[in-house]
Formats: sequence, C-alpha cells, structure tokens
Amino acid sequence: MYDAKEEIKSRLPVEDVVGRYVELKRAGRSLKGRSPWGVDKTPSFMVSPEKGIWHDFSANKGGDIFTFVMEVEGITFKEALEKLAREAGVDLAKYGGKGDDKKFAEKKLRIKKSLELATKYYQACLVKNREVCEYVFYQRHLNRATVAEFKIGYSPASGTALLDALKKRGFSIEDLDAAGPLNRFKKDLFKDRMMIPFIDTNGEVIGYTARILGKGEPKYLNTPETVLFNKSKYIFGLYQAKESIRRSNFVVIVEGNMDVISSHQAGVKEAVATSGTAMTEQHLKILSRLTSDIRLAYDGDEAGVKATERAVELAGNLGIDLTIISNYHGAKDPDELIQKDPALWKQAVEERIPAVDWLLDKYAEKLNLSLAPDKKKFSDIALKLLSYIHDEIEYATYEDKIAKILGVSREVLHEKGTRLDEELEKSKAKRFLKKPKTTAMPNHVKKLEDNLLALKIFGKASLEVPLEIPTEKTRLSELELVFDTNYKDIKDFDKEAKLTLDRYQKETKKLRVKELQEKLENLEEDDPIYEETLTELSQLLKS
Repeated sequence: MYDAKEEIKSRLPVEDVVGRYVELKRAGRSLKGRSPWGVDKTPSFMVSPEKGIWHDFSANKGGDIFTFVMEVEGITFKEALEKLAREAGVDLAKYGGKGDDKKFAEKKLRIKKSLELATKYYQACLVKNREVCEYVFYQRHLNRATVAEFKIGYSPASGTALLDALKKRGFSIEDLDAAGPLNRFKKDLFKDRMMIPFIDTNGEVIGYTARILGKGEPKYLNTPETVLFNKSKYIFGLYQAKESIRRSNFVVIVEGNMDVISSHQAGVKEAVATSGTAMTEQHLKILSRLTSDIRLAYDGDEAGVKATERAVELAGNLGIDLTIISNYHGAKDPDELIQKDPALWKQAVEERIPAVDWLLDKYAEKLNLSLAPDKKKFSDIALKLLSYIHDEIEYATYEDKIAKILGVSREVLHEKGTRLDEELEKSKAKRFLKKPKTTAMPNHVKKLEDNLLALKIFGKASLEVPLEIPTEKTRLSELELVFDTNYKDIKDFDKEAKLTLDRYQKETKKLRVKELQEKLENLEEDDPIYEETLTELSQLLKS
C-alpha cells in the first residue's frame, strides 16, 4: 500500500487534515496549535507543511496524516487509510496487490456492499411495518432523527426475506454467509427483530445487534465475528460519539446498546458500549486515544463490581482517569433513567466518583467490618486494588483511607502489603489477578528516546546511543521537527545528549527491573530460565 499512501498524501496536505481538528496558526515555517488531547497549557502542537508531518510535544505523539487520524479518531491504520482514501478520491482497489491479497480485498469490499444494501433493506422494512413503528417510536421512545442516525431497521419474520432481496441484487449465499446475516442453515439469522447496525469509525456497517420485539430468547442476537467485525475491539456508538468525546474530553461507557442510543437522544452523546462483551485492554486503548477521562455506568451488582475491578486493573496500566456513574435515582439502568427524566441522566454523568472509592464502598457494604475474618478479606481486596495504582500520592491517599476504614494504622496496613509481597517472591504464586501486558512505551521514556535520536541525528552528537537510527522518511522528518523546536538554541549538543542519555538509561533500567519482576512472578523455581532471570534482576538492582 506504499503507492496508495503516497498518492493520498500528495492530495491531502497535512495542515488541511490536522486543521479539521486543531485550530492552527502560523509560527515561522511551521503551524502551531493546542493539543487535540487537551494535555497542554500553552500551544505545543506543531505542524510542518514542508515536511508533511506533525508533532504534539505535550502528548509526545507525532507522524504523518495517517498516524494523526489513527490517534485522533482512535482507529487502526487500515481504517485511517480507507478514510483518507475516500477523502482524497483514491481507489484503493488499484493498489490492492496481487493474488490472494487482491482476492481478500475484493471479498471485503463485496461484504461491505452487501451489508450496506442489507441495512437499507431493513430500514425500508421498518418504515413499511406499522406495528414495528409503534414499538420503535412509541414503546422505545426513539425519535426519527435517532433512528436515522443509528440506521435502525427491522428484519421480517419470514426467514428468507433478506436472502431473497439480496440475491435479486446479485449477491450469493457465500457473500451473505461471509458478511454474517445468515444462520448455519444458510437462511436469515435475524427474524422479526429490531435491527441496530454495528457501524465502524468510518461510518460503514460491519454487522448487527438485533432485539426481539416480543417475548423470547435471546433478547439480543449479534452478528458472529467476520473479517469486518471483531467484538474484542468494536465499540458500539463510537462513530456517533467521537466528535462529542473530543469536544467534551470524556467518554461514558454503558452496558447496553439501547443505553447508548437513549443517551445520545437525551443529549449525552459521549456514550458508548462494548457490545455485550467484557471490556478489553484494546477497548480502553482505543478510547484512551480520544480522552483519559473514562466514566463507567455499570450496575452495582456482583457482575458490575467484577467488571469495574477489571477496568481499574486495565486503566492503571494505561494512565486513565476512571470514575463511576452510580446515582440512577432508583432506575435500573441509564435507559430507564432517561425515560424517567433525561435531565437526571445528565446530572448522574456529572456526579461520578473515583472507581477505587466506589469499589471500596461496595466491598465495605458487603462485609461486616466488625468481624476479624471480614476485616482480613477487605484488606486483601483493598491491597489488590492498591496494586493497580501507580501514582505515589494517589497510592498514599488510598492507603490512609483503607487504614481508617479498617481501624488500623497505615503502618500496619503497609506491613501487611510488604509481607504479602515477600511471600509472593518466595512462592511465586500470584496474589492478585494477572496484570495485563502492554507493549506501549511510557510517554516520558518515548520523549527521551525522541530527544536522544534528534540530538544524535540532527545535532550530530558524537556519543553512541543504544537506539537504532531510523531511516523512514516520516520518522526522520518528525525527529527534525523535535530538534528544531527543542534544541535550536543549544550550543553544546554533546553535553545535552549525555544528560539525555543518562536520564534515558535510568528510566529504561526501571522498566527492565519491573519487567523482570513480573516475569519472575510467573516462573517456578525449577524453571530453566528462573536463575538466569533472577541473576539479571540482582545485577540491575546492584548497579
């Protein structure tokens, strides 16, 4: 796809693409603006029209138009490529490669076209069926604008209605089977249901969730996973919500797709859902590209508590500010609250509380803290939650709170945590849930790496750096922008490079120590690499 990328870049100037999201002002040969991620106090977002690249010095991100759209929209490279190709008027099919690659590209295009037509068919069926309109507009209280925005439709009860309609338009059973709307008997999967499309971040339908109109099970039926639809990555409502999320700088995660739709209609357009699947690290990573303020609207039952605990664990590794929306004013979920009074839902979204506080309160309510066994159980749970917190001040604050709840000194609580950690080292048995692995380099380390490379390449610093020198044009242009912005007034590049290298080595050492410690937690003492790992860790700690 290299030729396609270059063709798109030649048609779409970087300042035009970025300018749709960031207000840019001329600053010499470059353009300057505020970070679209809202992390800078003064303008620190730079665009170089000459080089075709951008760099956000506050968020330490940068690249070309493709990386920008990926970051700001929270989408994959393929999705960004397709989005920008449409805007540039570039036909990707001409660059689709040869053999199997081209056949796969053609298959995906065929599936997309079949789903687009199926959605229009379902929408037409909704309009023609009076009883279904009664259900959608009067029982579900959806207005016409919402139904159009979410492309809501209706699947007839016959069992072959969609199949017959699309076969007449030239689509085969194989086409529809690959797209997902057929069952194992090669008939319509969805019958007599309200159809709610899964829409990707480019606005294209990739599948469906279908709600039964009357009584029966399952209440919701989803498209199986296909070449287009991956439930572990898909976020329902994100296409409709992303502009509001960027503007308001927060996102609300609700449990049900109807909660999302009702929330948007009520004016809280920042709502999304994970479409009937447990939240994954991939979900949070996608959302964290848009905002670090993530608000969960989960039930307070046991399943909701477990889901929140998992989310806290994931969020701690991604630098996310996780809060809980819990005051539903007697309603069971956001949808019911909105039907009661949309203003109360808006109020609830603002009255969120930190996720760790919410979890501590839930466990304190569940246990009898006047009894020693329950105090022990609560302290175990609380210390597990503390293990997900990486900020020292936040950690100390919660340690104080937990100690007060238990009626013990902070020192006693701290001693228990230390003892459990020591026992963990000896037994190598997991005390807590397994921490999710993330390959993302911490922001401050990435910034040091960029600065070090910029000094080496463009400052011609003489010292050796433990990094591979990039050769890719866009990456070099980005580093040149870093150099021009940070070091144009520096006289002694060798001295600056040495100071930067020292800081870089200290931070990478910390990361390696943490990595080895986590590795040891998963190894038994008779494992062949146990001694090797322990030796490396000991040497690092002594150095």
